[in-house]
Parts: sequence; structure tokens; C-alpha cells
Amino acid sequence: MNIDNTQSQMRKGVLEFCILSIIKQGEAYPSDIIEKMKEAKLDILEGTLYPLLTRLKNAELLTYRWVESSSGPPRKYFSMTEKGEAFYLDLEATWNELANAVHQLTQQNNTIQ
Repeated sequence: MNIDNTQSQMRKGVLEFCILSIIKQGEAYPSDIIEKMKEAKLDILEGTLYPLLTRLKNAELLTYRWVESSSGPPRKYFSMTEKGEAFYLDLEATWNELANAVHQLTQQNNTIQ
């Protein structure tokens, strides 16, 4: 079994939640999202991020606005809709439940040894 594949699948499982967490803090430009993810050691490629942002926008969880740039084409800044904020709260509750369950189980494994 390949550990890289398992690690990748684990990261993919939390990608939406992490991206929404960044956008929840305030309007975000995609390259800023990528940078914040890298700072958190969760590397993401543009080819992964843009389709995910489009899917979240199409689900009406995100909206965007164009901002003129002095150095190139206009930039698209994403923000959360009311529907997105409600969705985020559900994801956050799910994440907390999962994190607590995993923590409890991994701590049991440490004490069994």
C-alpha cells in the first residue's frame, strides 16, 4: 500500500473545509488562498483550487467580485454567501466531531501499547 496515496486522500477530504476557512476570514484572491495553504503545509495547485472554487460558487456557497489590478488583468476575489456560512458551520461541526473521535481513538492506541 502506498502511503503517499493515503496521505493525499486524507488531505483531499479536508480541502473544502480549509479553503472555506480561509475565505470566511475575509475576501480572498486565489493566489492568497494558495499561499495560506502552503504556510499551513497543505500544498494545493491552481489546477485543483480553481475547479473547487467554481464548484463552491455554482453551489451558491461563494460569490466573487472583480477588482481592477494595476499590474495586469482584473482579479477575482471570493467571499462567502449566507448559504456558504451556514454550510461552513455544518462542516466545522463535522470536523470537530471527526477530530475528537480520531484523537480519542489514537490516544487509546497509545495507551494500549
